Amino acid sequence: MGVAMKIKIIITSLAFTLAYGLYSQKPTLEITFTAIDIAAYVKIDSIKVMNRTQGGDTVLHYPDTILVLDFPTGMYDDETEHRGFEVFQNYPNPVKDQTTVSLCVPEKDRVLLVVSDMLGKVILKTESVLEEGTHSFRFTPGKGNLLFFTARWRGYSKCIKILFVGTYSARTASLEYTGSMPSQLQFKASGVTLDFAFTPGDTLLYIGYKDTLQSGMLDSPLESSEYTYQFATNIPCPGTPTVEYEGQVYNTIQIFSQCWLKENLNAGTMVPGFSQQLDNDIIEKYCQLNDTSYCNTYGGLYQWDEMMQYTALQGTQGICPPGWHLPADEEWKILEGAADSLYRIGDPEWDIRGYRGWDTGNNLKTTYGWPGNGGGTDLSGFSILPGGYRKYDGTFHGGDYNAEFWTSTEDLTNTAWRRRIDFDNPKISRNYNSFKQYGFSVRCIRDEIIN
Repeated sequence: MGVAMKIKIIITSLAFTLAYGLYSQKPTLEITFTAIDIAAYVKIDSIKVMNRTQGGDTVLHYPDTILVLDFPTGMYDDETEHRGFEVFQNYPNPVKDQTTVSLCVPEKDRVLLVVSDMLGKVILKTESVLEEGTHSFRFTPGKGNLLFFTARWRGYSKCIKILFVGTYSARTASLEYTGSMPSQLQFKASGVTLDFAFTPGDTLLYIGYKDTLQSGMLDSPLESSEYTYQFATNIPCPGTPTVEYEGQVYNTIQIFSQCWLKENLNAGTMVPGFSQQLDNDIIEKYCQLNDTSYCNTYGGLYQWDEMMQYTALQGTQGICPPGWHLPADEEWKILEGAADSLYRIGDPEWDIRGYRGWDTGNNLKTTYGWPGNGGGTDLSGFSILPGGYRKYDGTFHGGDYNAEFWTSTEDLTNTAWRRRIDFDNPKISRNYNSFKQYGFSVRCIRDEIIN
């Protein structure tokens, strides 16, 4: 591989001033990108960097690129941080479609979130227990030009105004939890907004382009890092063709920069469908119709808390093998963009709820095992079979004609995001109102190797 001149793109972060304990610094994060196809070096045509926390994007072009994030910052001092409950102004504002709202919680407790219009009518209300740290939400307005977002914690209230300038529609307002960052890692930036807004810890989506191919990766950088795109797809993961875990051997599948288990997880001891899975240091699973032969074919079905091993940390290992983790909602979006023939990685299509995409479901399904003509093309090699699900009342449904998968992304205290694939629909569904007591299938994704 020849030595190529590096292009440095200087980006100054979004203006973000705190009221407490702010002192000025000027660190720099350097994000370096290279690419391979299996093991051979390939040239990246360009790279699109999307901020999935704040919105906005920027593009870097060949020759080999380095993204330099140069910004003045401030930090809370520890004593002040424990006193500071705050809601930060949303970005972008005014809002045309969606916006991000962040709030700082000094100590773990219940937080009430209320959105009301200028007449005081409540249009959205939700309550969750939030850990200490900064939490982000993606807000989609419904109707009303001026909205008020209020957070209440331990008797304290904080409120911001949100101006909506988008086109009115029949949709209702929604609030989607997008992630958190512990207080000890919290940075806040100040400066001038240019082409790209960034605060260390934001979730960034890196999309690499090579000819007509795309490869996507996610990270929340806090320090300079080097990322290597993988452009091989529909092959066993290089260096890790199989994984042995809990007495079973799983095949792997490389889909560009993501390495997945090719089969649904089938770890643990079967418990009857009418019972609840318990926090008892034993991995417990349901099998369709309480028949272990279904688990052998389709994998186990797990309640969300059991899958997560009783934490709410997005992307945790949970019941996955060491070195693997439970995919977040955003990681499923990358898979969907890689598998679809029309909507690519990073397309706003993947942020929609309900059935999305063009032929993602077909390209993720096996060619066999589905009723009638419901089989797919399996162009991605992901090989989804119709394992059905266990309903919260303990009954089993969907066996042989649909598949349901958890993500590790929580929506509210009692619900989480999921994916659904049906025998009679070429698309894939993304839903958030799935009670954690349901039993869904689980796929694991390998931890990314970042230098």
